Amino acid sequence: MSNFQGKRVVVLGGAGFLGSHLCERLLRDGAEEVVSLDNFLTGTPRNVAELSLLGSFMSVRHDITEPIRIGGPVHYVFNMTSPASPSDYAQLPIETLRVGSIGTENGLRLAREKGAVFLQASTSEIHGDPLMPPQQEGSWGNVNPIGPRSVCDEARRYGETLVMAYHRVHGVRTRMARIFNTYGPRMRLDDERVVPVFVGQALQGEDFTVFGDGSQKRSFCYVSDLIDGLVRLALSNVTLPVNIGNPRELTIFEFAEAVRTTAGGGGRILFQPLPKDEPKQRPPDITRARMLLDWEPRVSLEQGLAETLAWFRKALGARASGAHVEFTESAAL
Repeated sequence: MSNFQGKRVVVLGGAGFLGSHLCERLLRDGAEEVVSLDNFLTGTPRNVAELSLLGSFMSVRHDITEPIRIGGPVHYVFNMTSPASPSDYAQLPIETLRVGSIGTENGLRLAREKGAVFLQASTSEIHGDPLMPPQQEGSWGNVNPIGPRSVCDEARRYGETLVMAYHRVHGVRTRMARIFNTYGPRMRLDDERVVPVFVGQALQGEDFTVFGDGSQKRSFCYVSDLIDGLVRLALSNVTLPVNIGNPRELTIFEFAEAVRTTAGGGGRILFQPLPKDEPKQRPPDITRARMLLDWEPRVSLEQGLAETLAWFRKALGARASGAHVEFTESAAL
């Protein structure tokens, strides 16, 4: 399912984990050109270094909190920006707020100027700690506006409000995906989210670090499934938010055991205090995605973990050997 033939697409945050997979999918689907804008604050040129082999691809270093100027037509704008790891937005609180507000509006202005479809990659974080899981799109959330996670929560909530304002006032064709926990190749080794932490610990024979008592629940969507959901949403006429994630829940303790089994090793499970405002449960209700996009996740946890572990094993080997790769960066649009 794709209709990107002959289309020029701009991906904001295209060198990040999800953004780079989206760029790859768009090129494989026949997009005429894909332009990635990224300031490489949490993304890396390494993620997109070989995408020009798939088609016309341009990687540009640009901070989208600055005005975006692109010549020629643009048919789709995907906003995949914002630090996503709690450790990132703890260290980059102002940057997280600015990219979610100023950066989102700059992307919307570009879409309005070009008459392009604008897709906002929002997040389940806008719900905070849900009162009644599974989380439905109509939930208003349970967010602490001044807590340590609030810079992410409130930036994304404001971003969604801004998207709907541009849709209502300026007629911009907007789409909104609320992304739930996603994993796969190209996650950063120092990301500090549960998947790279557990995988790294398993591959290095270290003990697993579990916050709380391990009973908090999460769902895990493999990256190719997530990207397929974004593509289907972009090509649809759905303007309301759509949850994109895997509804299958695991406790963190169960997930640690799944990683241990797939990796064939790992140490003990060590428990640490639960961080402030950490959601206890976060399953998505994907009824809307099933009905409107004919989408649901296909990749099993076992298959996804095997692919992810293989990639991390290779990445750890390259880091241990001191391998270095040179990257060429486009200087202008």
